[in-house]
Amino acid sequence: MTLSRGSYLLIVAWVASEIGLAIVRRSRDRSAGSLDRSSLRIMWITIWLSIAAGVMLAMRPWGSFGGTWTGWGTLGVALILAGLVLRWWAILTLRHAFTVNVAVASGQQVIESGPYAWVRHPSYTGMMISFAGMGILLRHWTSLLVILIPITAALLYRIDVEEQALVAGLGDAYTNFMRRRRRLVPGIY
Repeated sequence: MTLSRGSYLLIVAWVASEIGLAIVRRSRDRSAGSLDRSSLRIMWITIWLSIAAGVMLAMRPWGSFGGTWTGWGTLGVALILAGLVLRWWAILTLRHAFTVNVAVASGQQVIESGPYAWVRHPSYTGMMISFAGMGILLRHWTSLLVILIPITAALLYRIDVEEQALVAGLGDAYTNFMRRRRRLVPGIY
């Protein structure tokens, strides 16, 4: 497994943006800790362990894919970028309502514009697209699976926690929104 300098820079930029979000967009509301139910911690531990395992597995000779097609790196980078764009579009659409820990702000309303016109959690959809891109960039089936399966499980737990808080905080407005939008993939899930 060899990654280009641009691939490394892209991954470093992604990590830096997530660290920046964690610092700048953490809710200061005291209720956020109880609403979050450790989902942020579980999600990030799972992400880091899955990526580390995926990178280590990518160094093994068995399980690699690619054959003669040289476009895997380009596809991986394109998916990482597409996921980042979707994630940031979702974050910017929510503006002040976006926090890294689960919290419902006073006066918060359901947003149905931008990527929220298609799914309830476009930020997480963007994350999953980026992680799929990372697995493809590593060009290893086991890496792809070790990255996607645990992270998907952690995100689904996070989504459950988040939706319970949003229903409790926003009531019927969010319940109705849930009926009209799929969680992560338009028209499917």
